[in-house]
Amino acid sequence: MVRLTEHLFPVKRRNFLRKATGVVAASSAFPSFAIGKPGKSANEKLNVAFIGSGGWIAQQPYKQGCSEENLVAFCDVDRALAAGNMKDWGTEDRPFFEDYRVMLDKMHKEIDAVVVSTPDHNHFAATLMAMERGIHVYTQKPLAHNIWQCRSLVKAKAKYAVVTQMGNQGHAGMGIRQSVEAIRAGTIGEVKQVFCRNGWPDFGSNHFANPKIMPPPAQPIAEGLNWDLWLGPQAKRDYSPDYHPKKWRSFYDFGIGVLGDFGCHTLDTPVWALDLDPPTVVECVNRKDSLEGVIPASSHLKFHFAARGKRGPVVLEWFSGPQNWERVGRIDAFGADNATYKGRACWMVGDKGLIGCGTHAGPPMIVPTEVRQKWQANPPEETIERVQGGPFREWLAACKGGPEPGSNFDVSANLTEIVLLGVLAERFNTRIEWDAMQGKVTNHPELNAFVREPAREGWDLGEYLWKS
Repeated sequence: MVRLTEHLFPVKRRNFLRKATGVVAASSAFPSFAIGKPGKSANEKLNVAFIGSGGWIAQQPYKQGCSEENLVAFCDVDRALAAGNMKDWGTEDRPFFEDYRVMLDKMHKEIDAVVVSTPDHNHFAATLMAMERGIHVYTQKPLAHNIWQCRSLVKAKAKYAVVTQMGNQGHAGMGIRQSVEAIRAGTIGEVKQVFCRNGWPDFGSNHFANPKIMPPPAQPIAEGLNWDLWLGPQAKRDYSPDYHPKKWRSFYDFGIGVLGDFGCHTLDTPVWALDLDPPTVVECVNRKDSLEGVIPASSHLKFHFAARGKRGPVVLEWFSGPQNWERVGRIDAFGADNATYKGRACWMVGDKGLIGCGTHAGPPMIVPTEVRQKWQANPPEETIERVQGGPFREWLAACKGGPEPGSNFDVSANLTEIVLLGVLAERFNTRIEWDAMQGKVTNHPELNAFVREPAREGWDLGEYLWKS
């Protein structure tokens, strides 16, 4: 991974705060309780806030550890969605905000940690503004919407010394650790190929839109929704229920498709096990046609990773949408049956066998039988610390002085950058040649406009510059 050591410049918050309705004057001195000081006692409760507190994804932090802390503030651009969760959680009496800029400006001295569960295009600004105030952050995957944002968050982590975690929950599990240790111990020999897949997008579900024209026809803005705040840094456009709620992942301006949604889960195991840096080349082998700005019904990508240390080059192939998984590449070389194929979303192919894992990592499936039996009888040494209680408890424990979370931004920014390069190749149905040191696409320089996307006036955090 490219190491970024330059510090960020202090953010200029004038545009953010002047344009926020009802905002109080910005404080000139941010709290220092989370910067350069020992963590809280393991028995002391944290003050936790939520940005994007509506929708099903926001149920996760409550159920998986945050309910044991002090829940002090909630923010969502959709009051109706947030109201349901707050009622279920018994927090209807807590402060509620539509605009996270207002919440952070008014309450930053009362907030220790924040969970960011917005659509992808708002991850960066919400996360960075919390970090700037010394607030620990848990940001759902993918970490950010473009590569410049990912690298800027790595630098912000170093500058503000807060505890960070990205929400690819499988990274905290036992299964991924077993797979990584097995690969590193040579259980299946040298790995040169990886195959990953996901059957989505399911355009017939509530999660993905399949518009007939672009942009979708304008509709009256849903009651309780602040549409301008939902758009955040993206250009203004008319509201459509194809965008909100839930279906925004179909549009590259807001989400980054199936690869962005599931790639941060499924690619996590091979990226960790094989110590993969960003690829030198990503090629879109094929994709279904789609309207401009809309994800395809299926795609096939190839990521080419250079040799590193004792590991040779690796080719990782990604398949989304309907695919004949049983005939992909050479994953049948060691006698895996159809049931095995259909139960795994990732296969790492070695010269002695295969290791398969699920969409969210999970326990390894090792093929052939004799290799699996040998692994079971004499498993590799446990070299990776185990996590108790899942990713939110791992993060909260770190906020109180425990070990740094496994999917901290140093780790998750690299994974997300790999995913984003795949999205770029898929979006433009092309081959991407990537210079990681320069942070540039070298064969299609016009695509560098998407490495760092423009932001709408009032949402530009251009003061946060990175250099390799």
